[in-house]
Amino acid sequence: MQATIFSVSEVNRAIKQFIEGTQTFKNIFIQGELSNITYYKSGHLYFTLKDDKASVKCAIFKYAFKNVPNDLKEGDQVKIMGSATIYESNGSYQIIAETLEKTNKLGSLYEKLEQLKKYYFEKGYFNKEYKKEFPVLPMNIGVVTAETGAAIRDIINTTHKRNKNINIYLYPAKVQGEGAAIEVSKGIEFFNRNDIREDLGIDALIIGRGGGSIEDLWAFNEEIVIETIFKSELPIISAVGHEIDHLLSDLVADKRASTPTQAIEILVPEKVSLKKDLFAMENTLNKLLLNKINIIKKELEQRKNNYYIKNYISLLNDKKMDLINIEQRLTRELKRIVEKGRENIEFRKKRFDKINLKQLVEIQREKLLLKEKDINNQIKNKLKILKKELEYRSVKISKYSINDILKQGYTLTRKNGKIVKRGIELSKKDDLEIQFLDVKIKTTVK
Repeated sequence: MQATIFSVSEVNRAIKQFIEGTQTFKNIFIQGELSNITYYKSGHLYFTLKDDKASVKCAIFKYAFKNVPNDLKEGDQVKIMGSATIYESNGSYQIIAETLEKTNKLGSLYEKLEQLKKYYFEKGYFNKEYKKEFPVLPMNIGVVTAETGAAIRDIINTTHKRNKNINIYLYPAKVQGEGAAIEVSKGIEFFNRNDIREDLGIDALIIGRGGGSIEDLWAFNEEIVIETIFKSELPIISAVGHEIDHLLSDLVADKRASTPTQAIEILVPEKVSLKKDLFAMENTLNKLLLNKINIIKKELEQRKNNYYIKNYISLLNDKKMDLINIEQRLTRELKRIVEKGRENIEFRKKRFDKINLKQLVEIQREKLLLKEKDINNQIKNKLKILKKELEYRSVKISKYSINDILKQGYTLTRKNGKIVKRGIELSKKDDLEIQFLDVKIKTTVK
């Protein structure tokens, strides 16, 4: 069996992929002594971390330099948080650090953060059901941040670029150090006061600051801030500039922004974009309205040409004649029956004149009266049915009566007593009669 032969680069690459692909060496904490500290013009920091038995090369790139003290020196005892990687060209491994602290405070803070995160997660503070909706176009935005920091400047500048009609109200607060959490909490409570909300018309809040170390940002993990955010009636965006992890304010707030600038981009739509959306909506509504008008026009035209509307008077007269003919037939039938009954009576009278004629006549008379009553009832019932049918058809036809049409706002124009259907039928000096619902007006074509 032939053995597989690897090149040096293949081995280094495989080891690099293995180390960087496992979670074991990601975001680990390492404590040791600083040596070989080197600052490069590129903004990167390189150093060695050692103890009495071993050492490891480390680097902190420019994007994470804000999380590094600016007074580092040889021999400092520090703790870093970072991930292991392999430099493929020479096969040496190093630690790419994200944070560096001169004491053990960093690890303690991260441990406390995880405890608080678990506590508030179990209380349901991060649940979606508690997240409040933001207005589509907030006109008045409250901001809780440092008065002199870059955050408020970025917020104001970005807001004015997107929409100059938006008002920004600042509650100046410490965002770092002792008392910062209390001031941030007071700022949130201030904007939630009923009188302030009514006077200023606050629609939403932004709380936050620029980036910094976990220690610098700790105010936004304090319990007093978390509780105040959760109780806020106004929707809140947590806009703390950091990339290491989500702070508790990010998790409990209604939205999270990576920077104060992004918070404004989330809250405030661009005026130009709004105008485009409004124009698009206007065009859509106009199209829908035109379609509706065309449908109504077609429906009116169909009703105008409907057979029953055009001929309702003739149809009504026909039904009246039908009813008269039925009444006449019924009358004739009744007369025939009565006449036949009389003939039967006369015949029986002559035949049974000698046999208790009076009694027989009375019996036959009663029978005839009963039969006549029955026939009358039949006639009445038949008439009721026919009248109901006539009433139904009259009501159906009445829907298309002239008065109903006039009640809808239409008019009837007549020339020489005939209804004018098209303008081509008219000539100059024609005498016209225009019928409204309540009045008829005579006029002449000019």
